[in-house]
Amino acid sequence: MSLLAPTLEAFFLQRLLGQKNASPHTVASYRDCFRLLLAFVHEKTGTAPSKLRIEDLDAPTILAFLDHLERDRGVALSSRNTRLAAIHSMFRFAAFGHPEHSALIQRVLAIPNKRRQRPLVCFLTEAEVDAILASPHRSSWIGRRDHAMLLIAVQTGLRVSELIGLRRQDVHLDPCSHLRCRGKGRKERATPLTRLGVQVLRALLAEHPGEPHEPVFPGPGGAPLGRDAVRRLVTRHTVAAAKRCPSLAEKKVSPHTLRHTCAMRLLEAGTDIATIALFLGHEQISSTNVYLHAHLALKEQALARTAPPGTSPQRYRPSDSLMAFLEAL
Repeated sequence: MSLLAPTLEAFFLQRLLGQKNASPHTVASYRDCFRLLLAFVHEKTGTAPSKLRIEDLDAPTILAFLDHLERDRGVALSSRNTRLAAIHSMFRFAAFGHPEHSALIQRVLAIPNKRRQRPLVCFLTEAEVDAILASPHRSSWIGRRDHAMLLIAVQTGLRVSELIGLRRQDVHLDPCSHLRCRGKGRKERATPLTRLGVQVLRALLAEHPGEPHEPVFPGPGGAPLGRDAVRRLVTRHTVAAAKRCPSLAEKKVSPHTLRHTCAMRLLEAGTDIATIALFLGHEQISSTNVYLHAHLALKEQALARTAPPGTSPQRYRPSDSLMAFLEAL
């Protein structure tokens, strides 16, 4: 009999923090996964989480937990697979310390991810972006903060974590104006600012001077906004903007939609896919290819360059002597 508690504690302290130096976001995600799992097993068996054994987390129990997440808690398949990845990571660690449970561990590790549909990314048109940016009432400081945050999000394509993690010292408004942020995978990158973005940020920062370590977009108490606060902010202004731009009512707009919109604007401007990947902080260009699939206009342009069925392409011949002279130069 092997208690689960010492193994789970060693997994977080030794493997995640000591060996892998995992980011706070990863640790928090794994922590939430096991809090949900232990609460689920406790409800089913009545055993206190500290008294659970590794044998209590067999493959049928893990599958029941994943089904519970999907059916009862309504999580998306991507979230279900994220929880399973955390469980797999812990069981791979447990395999080294508990070879007597190798059969059970291998059965848990054999649980596959659930395949999911990959819909086209949702992005906003120019009119929809203008309607959302016009929604905040800029007569108040909160309205000016919301407008600045929405503008920077749609122009820079920052993730929510990068947006709320911006500090005043990360904003550089010199001739080479840019933002410095630490993104996914702890990668630091610099993102250029437009002239309008510089004007909005300069006015916002000048209105409330602060220390370099303070957030650019603070909440009411001066602390950084949370993810849920940003999501509610985007939803509130989208609902208000839908009265002026009805097409917004047909779209599910989230903070990540603004990031998609930034990428599509770059693509429409003729920016190559590798540069867009660098701009967004994608480690693999394959992550950026989703925008090529979603951009119908690019496909229509490619189709327009092909010859219609039943015709043969012909060489252009000028019909005028002057045009022929110019073409021959």
